[in-house]
Amino acid sequence: MLNLFKKEVYKTYIKRIVDFFLSLFGLIILSPVLLVVIVLLAIANSGKPFFFQKRPGKNGKLFTIIKFKTMNDKRDDKGELLPSMDRITPLGAVIRKYSLDELPQLINVFKGDMSLVGPRPERSYYIHQITTTHPHYKYLHKVKPGLTSWGMVQYGYAENVDQMIDRMKYDLLYIENCYLALDIK
Repeated sequence: MLNLFKKEVYKTYIKRIVDFFLSLFGLIILSPVLLVVIVLLAIANSGKPFFFQKRPGKNGKLFTIIKFKTMNDKRDDKGELLPSMDRITPLGAVIRKYSLDELPQLINVFKGDMSLVGPRPERSYYIHQITTTHPHYKYLHKVKPGLTSWGMVQYGYAENVDQMIDRMKYDLLYIENCYLALDIK
């Protein structure tokens, strides 16, 4: 019972304090890199360096995720967006290669919408597909989504629903065993 109490204290209070100060520190330290990327993307994307999208967070509450804009808005002849791999700009490919597109999410962490470590926030479109066959996926919404996750470290990026399900197994283990040492690791 005491161990459960310690985990809840960590998840509720200590994790938020650590997230707040580390995200603030990261934003300050990385500000030169952020500014260079913002300027380059503003030039390349007609003044639009950021991408904003609503994603489900803790308890399914929607929040606006912030990322660097690495894709163009090219559409097919029906007016629908081309697949994402066909829209990545040359500058966007470099930014993604070094995961710089994720850095603006430090703002989400600072605001409290996300945590530094937690399950990656997926789009509602994919969550609906996954939960039809794996309803326990919604358990990932018991915690704040993270800039990185145990699933990302162990599995890597997920590009389709099957890979998201494989990565989910690690994220479920993280939720059950969440503590400071695991976050640091």
